[in-house]
Amino acid sequence: MSRIDDLVAIDVHTHPQTEEFLAAMGQRHQQMAKHFGRERPVVSFAEQADQYRDRRMMAVIVNSDSETTSGIKGAPNDLLGQAQVDHPDVFLSFAGIDPWKGEAAIAEIRRMHAEYGIKGIGELNPSRQKFLANDRRFFPIWETCAELGLVVMFHSGFPGAGAGTPGGGGYRLENAKPVPYIDDVAAEFPELKIISAHPAWPWHLENLAMVWHKSNVYLDLSGWAPKYLPPEVVRYADSLITDRVLFGSDWPVMTADRWMREFDELPFKPESRRKILLDNARTLFGL
Repeated sequence: MSRIDDLVAIDVHTHPQTEEFLAAMGQRHQQMAKHFGRERPVVSFAEQADQYRDRRMMAVIVNSDSETTSGIKGAPNDLLGQAQVDHPDVFLSFAGIDPWKGEAAIAEIRRMHAEYGIKGIGELNPSRQKFLANDRRFFPIWETCAELGLVVMFHSGFPGAGAGTPGGGGYRLENAKPVPYIDDVAAEFPELKIISAHPAWPWHLENLAMVWHKSNVYLDLSGWAPKYLPPEVVRYADSLITDRVLFGSDWPVMTADRWMREFDELPFKPESRRKILLDNARTLFGL
């Protein structure tokens, strides 16, 4: 039996914790640790791969680049690409891009696709990167991703960045609304596969409507302990949108073990459970 046939789950949302990625967070590292009540120790890609391999899981590793708004350059995307090369049985890599870099961002997407065969870009965070997804200045980026068959992951809903600080660090919640911003992109680019990351609270009902309405949009359940998921999210994920809901932990904010343990206690049908944990991601990524 191949490893892909032996998988029990694919975690579509994890954040690398090597020294380079923690350094790229700058002061946000400590602010996020305080907000989530969890310090972030250094974890090598090899260690993360072993954690997921031991659990018969694969993991999507995501990056971000907020240099235009933060002044801090993101960790090199090559680190994720090489991690995918070194651990192809575990990792699928998403390149981080700064949408404000325009043609340079597009060139980086094309380079990472050609050199490493990345699966997507993101996690793009409209609040932290201070952009609106439906701004037509960024349409060439989404067009490029559609052309290359890459998935685009947008953070949606309440942002952890800046949470609990005066002025929220200058980040606006409005930017992370799924409707109209992500919804507009999905409408303009029906061939583009999009992940709306997180349930998108407090706009989770808008998020559910968008996913139900547009078959090119997926919802990942990352960033929330399953026992706290709004009941509407659980109900729709087990029925109308079951084919486009994905398991994501937001590791290291939440461990895969805790997420799986609490997910097991929710009243999902067995067929819905398998789709969310594994089958939908296999279909999305062509595994």
